[in-house]
Amino acid sequence: MSARSIDLKVIVGLGNPGSKYTETRHNAGFLFLNQLCHQLGVSLKADKQCFGHSAKVVIAGHEVRLLAPNTFMNLSGKAVNA
Repeated sequence: MSARSIDLKVIVGLGNPGSKYTETRHNAGFLFLNQLCHQLGVSLKADKQCFGHSAKVVIAGHEVRLLAPNTFMNLSGKAVNA
C-alpha cells in the first residue's frame, strides 16, 4: 500500500458566537469570511461535522474549504480538527 498525499486547504475565520460580539474586533475572522463569500458568490452553510458553517470554493485552481466555527475562539481547535 503506497502513501497518499493530501493537499488540504482551509481558510478559518475565527470569531465568537452570539450577538454580543457581532461587528466587533472579536469577529474579524467572521467579517473577513463574509466578505470573501460575497466576492466569490457563495454562502456558508451549517456543517455539523465541522462544528460551524462552511463552504467549498475554488481559488486559483485549488479547492478550498471556508470555515466559520460555532465555537468560541479559544475552542476553535475542535472545529478546525474536525
